[in-house]
Amino acid sequence: MQDFKAAVANCLKSKIEDLSYDEILQLIEIPPNKDMGDYAFPCFKLAKVFRKAPNLIAQDIAESIPAEGDISKVVPMGGYVNFFVNKSQLAKTVINNVLTQKDDYGKSKIGEGKNIIVEFSSPNIAKPFHIGHIRTTVIGNAIYKLYDSQGYNTIRINHLGDYGTQFGKLIVAFKKWGDKETVEKNPIKELLALYIKFHDVAKEQPELEEEARAWFVKLENGDEEAKELWTWFRNESLKEFDKVYKLMDIEFDSFAGESFYTDKMDAVIKELEDKHLLKESRGAKIVDLEEYGMPPALIQKNDGSTLYMTRDLAAAIYRKNTYNFDKCIYVVASQQNLHFQQWFKVIELMGYDWYDKLEHVNFGMVSLEGGTLSTRNGRVVFLEDVLDQAIQKTREIIESKNPDIENIDQTVKDVGVGAVIFQELSNSRIKDYVFTWDKTLSFDGETGPYVQYTHARCCSVLRKAGEEATTDINYDLLSDEDSSEVLKLIGDFNKNILVALRKSEPHIITRFVLDLAQAFNKFYHDNPILVDDAEVRKARLALVEATRQTIKNALALLGMHAPERM
Repeated sequence: MQDFKAAVANCLKSKIEDLSYDEILQLIEIPPNKDMGDYAFPCFKLAKVFRKAPNLIAQDIAESIPAEGDISKVVPMGGYVNFFVNKSQLAKTVINNVLTQKDDYGKSKIGEGKNIIVEFSSPNIAKPFHIGHIRTTVIGNAIYKLYDSQGYNTIRINHLGDYGTQFGKLIVAFKKWGDKETVEKNPIKELLALYIKFHDVAKEQPELEEEARAWFVKLENGDEEAKELWTWFRNESLKEFDKVYKLMDIEFDSFAGESFYTDKMDAVIKELEDKHLLKESRGAKIVDLEEYGMPPALIQKNDGSTLYMTRDLAAAIYRKNTYNFDKCIYVVASQQNLHFQQWFKVIELMGYDWYDKLEHVNFGMVSLEGGTLSTRNGRVVFLEDVLDQAIQKTREIIESKNPDIENIDQTVKDVGVGAVIFQELSNSRIKDYVFTWDKTLSFDGETGPYVQYTHARCCSVLRKAGEEATTDINYDLLSDEDSSEVLKLIGDFNKNILVALRKSEPHIITRFVLDLAQAFNKFYHDNPILVDDAEVRKARLALVEATRQTIKNALALLGMHAPERM
């Protein structure tokens, strides 16, 4: 993609010796309104060097730069030098790139040869896949797609919560009150009911907690009955989880959960001992982190059982040895910030020089109207129910407006699930939010269905035209303000991807594609496309196709589909 900002920086560098090219590039701004140009360079920093007022410096620089090639006009405005991009050149560059690269538009190979692990979703076995899991699932999937689009070898890991004391509780509950046939009919809901019952009864019979801990120790020690029940819980849960992943078109390269590292933890504990990092504290083994301003990292309980910390250390070492990652990203809620700080520090203290390649991508919490989500108390909203309701509502809307639409089942799935995903990715990931059905299933305003409908509108125009979009057009016909606004946005697609990647912020792509849809709809409203003038028609169809392709590519990065009819 031709970089017009770089072209501006090159023009300025030839006139300003006292600043480096990179310094000039950093100073270039976007003017507050379009009438002031496409780029602006502030001259205030040069006042001491040139011993002149910034407005006079701006005037001298503007007069010395010819308007040619990528730049159509250079004017001084106060203490700024403002640049107007050659709109015809912009159109030619953007249209050619999109129409020749097609589905690859926006992609690059900057990550070639680098391995990136993205760990996300990671629900707990035998517990509901609820609305609280949607954030890690869709944010993680989008981050994976962002890296993948830039040529990185990206490995998706679903680190299942399939180990821990909760399995001792579940074994106790099932043995006391469970029925295999009932569980197999509705695994997650029945196992959840048993888990809730355990906590209710344990309030009156606290000895159940001790019984549960004993069963977990048995599981860790390979007890046949414990292992058989645990395996069954895991398999039944995975069948249910798979339904949700299929609805969302999300796949993983590995489902190696916590249990996978059971036989790898003794080696980690021994290594910590050999490196004199372990201390005893009330019978438990810890790594003291007081001098780093953190509580101790608990490695092994006094009953010999392990914890998240032990398993996470084993997992990180295994992944480095197996995948030789350049970065290992953990998409986990901000509630776990301290946990990640602790075990990243332990990895560093163990002497591994790749400790700084571990990255915790945190996000805000989801709560329900009236309180927080709680599996123990049964306050959950099943994610599958949310997706199913979104699909049903979409079906009602589309059938009322377009009853004869083809592929109705696929379309309502693409739009309904897309609405939920887009809403999740519409804000900065770190913000907490309250889940409400009305907001999640709203199709009005700045939503996924609005963007998908814009894509379908582009497809409709192209179908009616009955001709292929081509790069053999008069680009001067796309130098008007509406066309240029659409083309500038399309031209910035890869830059937005790179910013989203650097910040691990998929909402940058949702904002980009919303802005593009809005700019295109203004163009569509004010500029007839299927006109009699063949040259105008060809030029505008090329812009429609470039928009359609870019929207499709942007939605794909978010894990969404772009229906051709709605």
